[in-house]
Amino acid sequence: MRRALDLAARGLGSTSPNPVVGCVILDSAGRTVGEGWHQRAGGPHAEVHALAEAGDDARGGTAVVTLEPCDHTGRTGPCTQALIAAGIARVVHAVADPDPGAAGGARTLAAAGIEVEGGLLGDEAATGNAAWLTAVRLHRPHVTWKYAATLDGRTAAADGSSRWITSEEARADVHRLRAESDAVLIGSGTARADDPHLAVRGVPGAVQPLRVVLDTEAAAVEPGARVLDGAAPTLIAVAEDADTAALDTALDGAADLLRLPRATDGASGASGSSGSGIELSALLSALYERQVRSVLLEGGATLAGAFVRAGLVDRVVGYLAPVLLGAGPPVLAEAGISTIAQALRLSVSDTVRLGPDLRITAVGHTAPTPTAATATEES
Repeated sequence: MRRALDLAARGLGSTSPNPVVGCVILDSAGRTVGEGWHQRAGGPHAEVHALAEAGDDARGGTAVVTLEPCDHTGRTGPCTQALIAAGIARVVHAVADPDPGAAGGARTLAAAGIEVEGGLLGDEAATGNAAWLTAVRLHRPHVTWKYAATLDGRTAAADGSSRWITSEEARADVHRLRAESDAVLIGSGTARADDPHLAVRGVPGAVQPLRVVLDTEAAAVEPGARVLDGAAPTLIAVAEDADTAALDTALDGAADLLRLPRATDGASGASGSSGSGIELSALLSALYERQVRSVLLEGGATLAGAFVRAGLVDRVVGYLAPVLLGAGPPVLAEAGISTIAQALRLSVSDTVRLGPDLRITAVGHTAPTPTAATATEES
């Protein structure tokens, strides 16, 4: 199963809006005879790839798969029927399929006389499929907030200079995060201050994520902005009542424009000088409708604070450099937390050294579980 999990991870960034899935086929003597993973949405599922590699050796063997085999026909046929036809005698899966449109695979396999076991390394498999499970359960994308800071929590010096706080190794790892995400999101402040490119570099075969700029007043993205260079698709989100005449000229067909309602309850982001920010839940809903299942939030402290305040951060990835500044902008702005009792408590899931820096990954306590779900999977 651990090998199947490793295989599944190879699909991160290329299978959305479907889950990542890995499969290992063992012959009747327990030897590995086939491996596969879901490589792209609309393509063969992991089980089909693994069975093709195993051939006749699959008969009487075991399929070890990270997600319960699907039992429906979408752009591909049901994996249950492929396993039955191959003569598989036993199926071990990590996470039950929560999608009512695709679930029931275990029942179908059992009815065909196949021994079925579920739950092996279920928590780890659910973590690997956090984006898809979040989308199924909440009908919105999974949000990862990424930041880079000094040990004393500063993202720039007092004069605004910030290049480079973290090392080349840490910056390369950020491109890996982008490659695993469906969309990368910043606010108007970051767009003005940094003119970031937001595309993936240095990751062979990466599918470029959707670049999203939350530009409430339609005033931050100017002609020649790097996000308009065509290296990746771009979406500019503005308030529904914003004057977009200048922005329309700047875009000149290089990006899509999305109009969204202004926030009325404080759960907003990227506010401009003349009004409140955009309703973040509406933004995520619009991205969900565009098949976005994972968002990498790379905006500054204000936008991050708005997402935290709205309860819309599922995972935090912090890159900490062994540097002290003493002054300068903090990592996180006002987030609706006024007392220690209101502090958002996270669980550290991973710590990794990257050159001189430390990457810390933490998740909230509302992370998706293997049993949580209500929506349908796209196949």
